[in-house]
Amino acid sequence: MRFNSGVPKPALLSIELTSPQSVNGRRAAFQSLWLLVRMQHAHDTGAGVVRLADLRGEVSDASTLRMVVSRAFRDFKAWNIEVGWGEDTQREPRFLNAERRSQGPFWLPAAEAKRVRVLVQGRAATAAEVASFLGLRSRKPQAAGSPPPDAVHLQDAAFWKQLVASQQAARQGRLMAPVAGGNGNGSALESIRLAGTLAATDFQRALVTLNEAMLWRRLGDNEQARRRLQALKKQRLAHHVAGNDYLGAMECIVSAWCAYTARDLPLAQSLLGGMAEDAARGLVLRHHPDVRFEWCNLWALVCRSRALALSAENKPAAAALAEESLRRFGEALAAAFESHSFDAAQHVAANMGMAAWLFDRVGLSDLPALAHDGKADTTRRAVQWIAFSEWLCGHTDGQGRSAWNAIYLMRIARGNCRPEKQPTLAQFRAQKPLDPAAISKLAGPLADAFDATNWPARWVDVAQARLADHQAGRRRYPGLQHCSLLFEHAWYAAHAGDLKAAEQSLGLLREALPQLVPSDRAYFTESWNDALPAELVLEAKPPRRPAARRTKSAP
Repeated sequence: MRFNSGVPKPALLSIELTSPQSVNGRRAAFQSLWLLVRMQHAHDTGAGVVRLADLRGEVSDASTLRMVVSRAFRDFKAWNIEVGWGEDTQREPRFLNAERRSQGPFWLPAAEAKRVRVLVQGRAATAAEVASFLGLRSRKPQAAGSPPPDAVHLQDAAFWKQLVASQQAARQGRLMAPVAGGNGNGSALESIRLAGTLAATDFQRALVTLNEAMLWRRLGDNEQARRRLQALKKQRLAHHVAGNDYLGAMECIVSAWCAYTARDLPLAQSLLGGMAEDAARGLVLRHHPDVRFEWCNLWALVCRSRALALSAENKPAAAALAEESLRRFGEALAAAFESHSFDAAQHVAANMGMAAWLFDRVGLSDLPALAHDGKADTTRRAVQWIAFSEWLCGHTDGQGRSAWNAIYLMRIARGNCRPEKQPTLAQFRAQKPLDPAAISKLAGPLADAFDATNWPARWVDVAQARLADHQAGRRRYPGLQHCSLLFEHAWYAAHAGDLKAAEQSLGLLREALPQLVPSDRAYFTESWNDALPAELVLEAKPPRRPAARRTKSAP
């Protein structure tokens, strides 16, 4: 016998399937006996393991599953049979961690399986009888040339069409609510839920859960995103899901995004680092360009934030992080083009441009990647990367255009000013931000990205146009983008002398701030108090600064 716990065991374990069910002549709980027979069947048919999903609907539902498993293992002990759990079927059950037992999957060691005899009225049960007892549909021999059970079927086309509709809606900004003039198309969230009703395989159902988590993360609802990630983890643990390594890798990346959104940088980097070191997920990272893009882009953003935070107190460490950030952005851009995704490329191009400008702002302009002719050239390179992002948006039918390019350029334009804190209105209006024409000139050969339709001649109008689209429902900008547009509009409206419009935007910003994480609220409150004229600050009555630690970089 392979496993020997030191307890003498009878040669055979006789299981009677007819009611009342029994083990070695003694009445047995149906659920426990069913699970034992199911494991024996899995062993005999080569399936190997029984997963939690196999119990649901047959002997339990989700609310009682843990109790059923706990009762079954008490019965197994009374019947003197060793049962294993977990993915490694080569382990001895007595060495396994009992705290993880309820997660499954469950299996019989080969030596134990030899002891089990399944009977019907005292005789050996046939395969059909065992299948009938377990509620399994009998499988007919597969005809030559017939498709395997997991083959793609024609009805799957409806699912994939709905999945594409959801992803397209997300690119167009229709995350939770449809946009005006959307030809009756629903939101991304509605579409992915409809896809869920059409999902026919474990992989399709898991893919729906992953996409829901990604949508909630983009909407800024980390709590909902994490709930869907927990559901995805359960789906992956309960089934042999096709594409499990990809799903696991993306689950880790979205979890890291949630941490980054909450500005928990150590957790975000820990999750990404653990993924790279994991054998299965690391393999996906190396060979799947979409996963590699997501990983490199987020790692670069985390490094960017850490570099900016350290720039004042530890310049060498900040420089190393900044250099790594730019290198990872470059790898993300390469991965985006490797997967032919212009949408991904435009995101990372904008991030790279803003990173270069922010690093220069905190004295990290002497990096090898930024070693050129000084501040003007740093701004030029930053603008050109963002212009490249905008050019890419125009080559993806313009539907993927976010507000970030406009926000970044408006920040760069007013970054040309070096005002005193809380300037008077006269001092504030005397500042000279770069106007759109100057930014367009810095873009050089990429200036054609700034068409007159999307880029009016004044920054206040650039911001107003995007806010009008959001208000009218033509676009739906997530919370952080919306707040950023409101602040930029307030700044440029005040600079143009329209204090009433500025006050209106600040009032809307004040109402929207509670939806942001504390560090992002702190950024806007700090900018509000320090950068705007004192008259406007007093009139608008900004919210009190949150207790969270003030950040040195924009969100």
